Amino acid sequence: MSLRPPQNLTSHLSQGRAPSALEYEMMGEMAASLGRAGAKVEQTLAQLASAAMPERDMRLKAAARAVHAYFIQRELCGLRNHDAAILDYNIPRAVLIRLGAS
Repeated sequence: MSLRPPQNLTSHLSQGRAPSALEYEMMGEMAASLGRAGAKVEQTLAQLASAAMPERDMRLKAAARAVHAYFIQRELCGLRNHDAAILDYNIPRAVLIRLGAS
């Protein structure tokens, strides 16, 4: 898997100069936000796994919203391919088919 920096920062980094303090701060905030979104995915998937039938649909919708938000955050960080995240978090197909649906 290849990683690339966000495209809005690529031009600055490819010019051979060190990122500014503001760029470091922005990259740190992006990483922290992605971590919080990932923690929310883990939490909602754990709740889904332990849900009984009456509340399963509600937990399924919550997990789909969390995964959708996580994927959006990944894309904002320049990570376009979600295959590795799907495998790492073991996101069920039932959640994936509901992404973006409201």
